[in-house]
Amino acid sequence: MISQKEYLSRRSKFAKSLKSHSIGVLFSAKMQQRSNDTEYPYRQDSNFYYLSGFKEDNAAIVIVKGNSDYKSYLFVQKKDEELELWTGKRLGEKKAQKVFNFDEVHIITEFEKYLQLFLKEKKNIYFDFSMNDKRVDGLKVKCKTIHTHIDIKYLLGMARLIKSKAEIVLIKKAIEITKNAHHIAMSKAKELKYEYELQAEIEYIFKKNGAYSDAYTSIVACGNSANTLHYISNNKELKSNQLILIDAGCEYDYYSSDITRSIPVNGKFTKAQKELYQMILDVEIQIINMIKPEILRTSLQEKSEELLCKGLISLGILKGSFKELLKKKAYKKYYPHGIGHWMGLDVHDVCPYKNLEAKEIPLKAGMVMTIEPGIYISKNDKNVPKKYRGIGIRIEDDILVMKDGYENLSREIVKEISEIEAL
Repeated sequence: MISQKEYLSRRSKFAKSLKSHSIGVLFSAKMQQRSNDTEYPYRQDSNFYYLSGFKEDNAAIVIVKGNSDYKSYLFVQKKDEELELWTGKRLGEKKAQKVFNFDEVHIITEFEKYLQLFLKEKKNIYFDFSMNDKRVDGLKVKCKTIHTHIDIKYLLGMARLIKSKAEIVLIKKAIEITKNAHHIAMSKAKELKYEYELQAEIEYIFKKNGAYSDAYTSIVACGNSANTLHYISNNKELKSNQLILIDAGCEYDYYSSDITRSIPVNGKFTKAQKELYQMILDVEIQIINMIKPEILRTSLQEKSEELLCKGLISLGILKGSFKELLKKKAYKKYYPHGIGHWMGLDVHDVCPYKNLEAKEIPLKAGMVMTIEPGIYISKNDKNVPKKYRGIGIRIEDDILVMKDGYENLSREIVKEISEIEAL
């Protein structure tokens, strides 16, 4: 659990990054309607949560900065027993003042009044331009006289790049739960008939262990379904002698895991499956071993493309000169995505990959990213040896950059062929 002391420290660092005579405004996420009179489970906006730890909707944060000093304000839903009968208890401003280390806490109906006071004195305003919300539209209208409008997401994305010790503990917990889920999937696959049954086994482990939400919609893709990268139907039959690509991770106290394993339905890889799987696994291991401070993500990408291109040639999937095939990016047909992404409060953390000068941000100790090479071969691809058609394989781990290299946070989730078959 993140302490209130840490949230206070985050707000302080964020305030220091603002220009003098500025205000920063963040709104909570809104409840999202699912259908008539029903709503999706509420999940707080990640940036809002990062600065506060506050999990209720209908709230706002305002950071007001003078020359160098700052004050922080939290606006919350007032206590309303009749409303709480339907939607659950609220902290209210008095209890929120005691729990959260904001300078002042007020009810959300006073937000407009205070905002008018803040805007009279400040030259710059930071907020999320992309938020599709009437509150943001109203804020834009009110701020026409403000000297500068600045996107708040970049500053918060930069702050979120380096994970604290407490954040890493939560990510590790999410990965530990995900490990158990993937291992259960490996052991039960041959007993089940449909992809959704396997999905249910995985997500049962998530919830049973306190991860009340998956980090993203689980992908359980058998056979040729694995060649649809964001396949989430999960309604096909599990067929013997085919592989299942399982991309599933949970969210534990707002922090994510993101793991992919590719396993045989009947517990044994065919010869062709082994050949392709081992090639991809060897590439993944080589790329992970490259990770250290100051290396560029594009370097990892380029190396993965070279290695996978060579691997595809060695298996007879690509034919021709390595240099020519690499230059023409012929491998892209089978490896169309990136080698990995930032991970943390969001499974695809919104942290930037380039700085304001458009230069790539190198890896630093404390960053967490995925490494996930994959090869996807359609069952209809007549240019590929028949034995490889209809196979899609991705292997994905979550990596913490360390001062002296890296730590594979998901190293205990088995991925060697012999280990998978043993389970």
